[in-house]
Amino acid sequence: MEHLVDFLLNFYGPTPYFIVFGILVACGLGVPIPEDITLFAAGLMAYYGISDLWVMIVVSFVGVMIGDSFIFWLGKRVGPALTQRWFFARLLPPDRLEKVAKLFQTRGNKLLFAARFMPGLRAPVFFSAGVLKVKYSTFFMYDGCAALISIPLIIGSVYTFGDELDTIVGVIKRVEGGIVIVIALVIGAIALKWYWSRRRKLSS
Repeated sequence: MEHLVDFLLNFYGPTPYFIVFGILVACGLGVPIPEDITLFAAGLMAYYGISDLWVMIVVSFVGVMIGDSFIFWLGKRVGPALTQRWFFARLLPPDRLEKVAKLFQTRGNKLLFAARFMPGLRAPVFFSAGVLKVKYSTFFMYDGCAALISIPLIIGSVYTFGDELDTIVGVIKRVEGGIVIVIALVIGAIALKWYWSRRRKLSS
């Protein structure tokens, strides 16, 4: 992860946009590169003036959506037979796909939104959505809305709190998926608050 951040900070001109775009597309295809760390590096590049903040956000959004859409398309066109291939068998193991299928039954299309904040389940959820013949427009709407939250949040936060970059970089380099943990904690806190609020209403 440290090498990835350092690598991305060594480019200038239009090159950073192409590299971030390519990495994010690859992340959507299951390549084991941390997507959130790539977005973190994108925020760093904007902070240091290597790239424009809003252009980087747009480029990152497009890259993420293309990668996600490709996984969805594979599920829709090829289906479960693809999981017999060695690479996809590791990326989409049967037990994980079965878990995702059950989640779809209980949560429906809302799972597509939540999957953006769950790195380990993104690819299985998007692939399963294709297998289950979810409309692409529905998939794009839910995943796109989630991406419109997570991508500007990560890149914008790093850009805005640039004065604390030394501290942030140190933490992120030591803790794999640190940004994901923070997002998960925030979402968990909101979900817990909603649950207790609903429970009080039902008991009253």
